[in-house]
Amino acid sequence: MKLVPLGDRVVLKQLEAEETTKSGIVLPGQSQEKPQQAIVIAVGPGCVVNGKEVKMEVQEGDRVIFAQYAGTKVKVDGEEYMVIKQEDILAIMK
Repeated sequence: MKLVPLGDRVVLKQLEAEETTKSGIVLPGQSQEKPQQAIVIAVGPGCVVNGKEVKMEVQEGDRVIFAQYAGTKVKVDGEEYMVIKQEDILAIMK
């Protein structure tokens, strides 16, 4: 199954947290905070808000940083994804 976002929404695949710190300390699963970085999987067509067209500024494959409590988590075919509005994406990592 494929997720196709509507409007100005974006489907993200969140990156996994590192299991060891830079100093070599191994972190147990519960203490790992999920990073706010993700890969863009799919991008909606954009939308019109107050008569102005909202242009999509991200593309599939972009690595992005997003707001901490943004979006909705969904599970498709055993994989976990996030569907968020483009305005909740804070930056594109290049």
